[in-house]
Amino acid sequence: MAKKSKEARSYIKMVSSASDHCYFVQKNRNNTKERLELKKYDPIVRKHVMYKEGK
Repeated sequence: MAKKSKEARSYIKMVSSASDHCYFVQKNRNNTKERLELKKYDPIVRKHVMYKEGK
């Protein structure tokens, strides 16, 4: 069985709502329990769109 990470900070994948583009950002799991939603620049559609936390 895989061992779970005990670290507070982990890398998560942010997926664009307008295209297939994604970013990788760090998230502190102790301070932020819910899924992140950020407005970031999408170079494929060339404008700012909502990015949601992926799996």
